[in-house]
Amino acid sequence: MEVKTMTKAELINLIAEKGDYSKKDAEKALTTVIDSVSETLANGEKISLVGFGTFEVRERAEKTAINPRTKEQITVAAKKVPAFKAGKALKDAVNK
Repeated sequence: MEVKTMTKAELINLIAEKGDYSKKDAEKALTTVIDSVSETLANGEKISLVGFGTFEVRERAEKTAINPRTKEQITVAAKKVPAFKAGKALKDAVNK
């Protein structure tokens, strides 16, 4: 299976085409959605889009790892990471 990557510009073109929007309006809408998701996650909130999926922030604990160059043990600090869990409708669409 070949993996294809869609760029932001290609996604904007697709939104403009499918939604019958100008490219400028499609870019503004996409930017607004991305900014809103980022801001909501930064505030520690969860976003649930029924049928599509859930965006949330997960905590990663501090851990010990090995630097591949020096083979030295290093400590990786605890951090928060964004996560996405696909909803049933999205999973079903992908497995069609």
